[in-house]
Amino acid sequence: MKTFLLAPMLSLLMLSVAPARAADTAEAGAKPLATIPALDVKRYMGTWYEIAKFPNDFQKKCVGFTTATYSLRDDGRVDVLNRCRRADGSTDDAKAVARQIGEATSPKLKVRFAPAIVSWLPMVWGDYWVIDLDPDYQLAAVSEPKREYLWILSRTPKVDPAVYDALLGRLRAQGLDMNRLVPTRQGE
Repeated sequence: MKTFLLAPMLSLLMLSVAPARAADTAEAGAKPLATIPALDVKRYMGTWYEIAKFPNDFQKKCVGFTTATYSLRDDGRVDVLNRCRRADGSTDDAKAVARQIGEATSPKLKVRFAPAIVSWLPMVWGDYWVIDLDPDYQLAAVSEPKREYLWILSRTPKVDPAVYDALLGRLRAQGLDMNRLVPTRQGE
């Protein structure tokens, strides 16, 4: 199974240590990760370019040129197509489905890259929380409650440096370690 980009899909091993890590965060006095107040899912649909991320195992074969394309389904769920380029020039695709948790404007989603036949297992669904989003739906930050994963996404491959720096400041204020952030290679 190929998984990368916006899929904080955790292995069983990671899930087994997650409660301990969450307890460490709570003991350290970190506030719970805050999301944006509301998400208009229809406006969020389309293609997003990965600008930067926290390194993760499921994207280790990606050398850059990473996008996520979201399409609203008739059943209200979202089809996800993550794409990146490998070192040999080939493209790596990963397909998933996402669903909102809670009300229709909830910025909290669950994403599943595993086959539908195992969708009843809670561990195949990863958290996808929109924690920052500009009013024009052009620049977003996505993470999850434990702050292990972070993606900065944009509608364009390049972001105004001042706007990007302001976003990094807001993410730092949320307790995310900006020293872990790695820019994503764009263009040729």
